[in-house]
Amino acid sequence: MTAENTAKVYFTDFRCRPDEGRTDKLKRLVKAAGMDKIDMDGKFVAIKMHFGELGNLSFLRPNYAKAVADMVRQLGGKPFLTDCNTLYPGSRKNAIEHLYCAWENGFTPLAAGCPVIIGDGLKGTDDIAVPVAGGEYVKEAKIGRAVMDADVFISLTHFKGHEMAGFGGAIKNIGMGCGSRAGKKDQHCNGKPHIDQDACRGCRRCMSECANDGLVFDAERKKMSIDNANCVGCGRCIGACNFDAIHFNNDAAVKELNCRMAEYAKAVVDGRPNFHISLVCDVSPTCDCHSGNDTAIIPDVGMFASFDPLALDQACVDACLKQAPLPHTQLTDEMSRPDFCDHHDHFDNTNPNAEYKTCLEHAERIGLGSRQYEIVRVK
Repeated sequence: MTAENTAKVYFTDFRCRPDEGRTDKLKRLVKAAGMDKIDMDGKFVAIKMHFGELGNLSFLRPNYAKAVADMVRQLGGKPFLTDCNTLYPGSRKNAIEHLYCAWENGFTPLAAGCPVIIGDGLKGTDDIAVPVAGGEYVKEAKIGRAVMDADVFISLTHFKGHEMAGFGGAIKNIGMGCGSRAGKKDQHCNGKPHIDQDACRGCRRCMSECANDGLVFDAERKKMSIDNANCVGCGRCIGACNFDAIHFNNDAAVKELNCRMAEYAKAVVDGRPNFHISLVCDVSPTCDCHSGNDTAIIPDVGMFASFDPLALDQACVDACLKQAPLPHTQLTDEMSRPDFCDHHDHFDNTNPNAEYKTCLEHAERIGLGSRQYEIVRVK
């Protein structure tokens, strides 16, 4: 790699002076990294983050979001926190429940310093098709409309482990997180949905979202079913169902998921100012999407910021791999198994069926960023 292909990643640890808190240090970090050089005057600024599933306590505290939102407002911008609805059942699968979840976890306008807007609308169906330049798996990504309506995009990520993608960093926060429900299906699954006949209430709400005559209603049984001849697998019926009766069976292989996720992330950031922040703390072994969380597998590392989301992920994972495993964690439990095979990688050892390197390699291949970086320390 040449010098011009080396990205700068700014880093600070969590040590603070007596007169300074972590949010003050975060503000100094992002200013040193150049976030204040972005023209935000009068612009809508999306701050993409994960509000945490109800019951989970490892997600980022709203104080960090407020620090970023305050800086955006000082620069004349109009910030809002955003995330898109989930594909799976839980407390964030539609905008009503998602907002209640965000509020209960502390993301109110007062605590977070700006409003929360669910990016893909009430039922996860308000999206826009965004071309993926150089996409090999995805030609058009289905991204939440509010995310794409923003003039400036900022990601604020809790860096942690993940049971499928190895770790959840900036690329996952952007790519998977900004996909509408149909977009998440596009990344996670291949094929067509099925309807759980026991869960189906026969309400026919899903029919209003199907544009391809892919649904058939049995008036006698008062149940819905899929017409596989007409169904195109768009996933919009999932967002319309309030009873979690519609599911996809065929999960894409992890490596394909990684590639699709990188391409979705590229669709989100291409063509507009973007900036990325990752906090490596409370590094739980699995995603904040769970209704609980296990103890952290490594010590807290610090805060990272960059204009390059790929370099940011690479720097964060490299920093994590230098840490000693914490005892009595999922990581050390796996390491103590009689059949343990050491991958010399904390994330691979924690979730042996997961894999993340494909995502980083593919992201670099399609031009999302560089894996070569220079660490700039901010004291």
